[in-house]
Amino acid sequence: MRTRTFFLLLTALVVLLATGCGGDEEVPQDAVAVVDDAEIPKKDFDILLDQAKQSYKTQDRPFPKVGSPDYNTLKNQAIQFLVQRAQFAQEAEDLDVAISDKKLEERLEQIKKQYFAGDEKKYAAQLKKQGLTEEQVRNDIEAQLIQEGILEKVTKDVKVTDAEVEAHYTKNKQQYGTPESRDIRHILVADKKLADDLFAQIKGGDDFAKLAKKHSTDPGSKDQGGKLTVARGQTVEEFDKTAFLLPKNSLSKPVKTQYGYHLIEPLSEIRAAKTTPLKDVKESIRAQLLQEKKNKAMADWVESVKKEYEKKTTYQVGFKPPPSVTATSTGATTAAE
Repeated sequence: MRTRTFFLLLTALVVLLATGCGGDEEVPQDAVAVVDDAEIPKKDFDILLDQAKQSYKTQDRPFPKVGSPDYNTLKNQAIQFLVQRAQFAQEAEDLDVAISDKKLEERLEQIKKQYFAGDEKKYAAQLKKQGLTEEQVRNDIEAQLIQEGILEKVTKDVKVTDAEVEAHYTKNKQQYGTPESRDIRHILVADKKLADDLFAQIKGGDDFAKLAKKHSTDPGSKDQGGKLTVARGQTVEEFDKTAFLLPKNSLSKPVKTQYGYHLIEPLSEIRAAKTTPLKDVKESIRAQLLQEKKNKAMADWVESVKKEYEKKTTYQVGFKPPPSVTATSTGATTAAE
């Protein structure tokens, strides 16, 4: 996790929240924006850019010059990042989403165990390396927990019925099956003359596997004497057609493809295509559809919040991001890099 947004962006839907302008409220000089009645201090913005500079330095990349397009992109993303956090915090109050100190500590301990094996010294060293304070990390974790709480509230009534699962399965049945397949062996070479010579040698009784190990340029099968399992429609057309047309244990003449010349010998009969029964994929389909419905519910909620805050969010002169900007990475790094 290379950016602080690990702690802040629960889903890709979060970045859809664009902030508006409007209102007559005057933004204090030491703030970059005001969200409803919450000021966003300029020092928070400065901290993000400082961390972005540290990230660029760590990656041995020159930090964009002030006023350049890349710098403006970082600046706009940092502003949007902070504004979104404030907006979500205010929405959390309306949804009765509250984060206890206990829950925050539990998440912090989880992060320490997952990324630092519970080693406090390693954790502290990473904070120092990334220019982060303990307070900043805790604030970010709290923001993540708030977003998780919002998602839970917004999607709590989302469900997927058995009928929806069955309809999806019927419509997409081809996704839940395996095509025809068979075991073959082949030799791939670049030169037509060599392919013809190998064909003659095998027809004359030479060992196919030994010739494959010696001459084949296919790294995936040569060490197995050319053996592999192929599925209908999953290899290049010329190879696929020959592999499924030949009788078992018969040798093809050299077959030209974009990769070179192949000698193909089927080792098994063609195995019939199979479709996985609904009962075996029912729950995975349900999980997929449930996530899609939750994403849609969250997207609708985000859109309503965007409209609500169009006249509640004002910016300091020079800090209003363009409408297309979203709160993606500002380049700042986290303690859990």
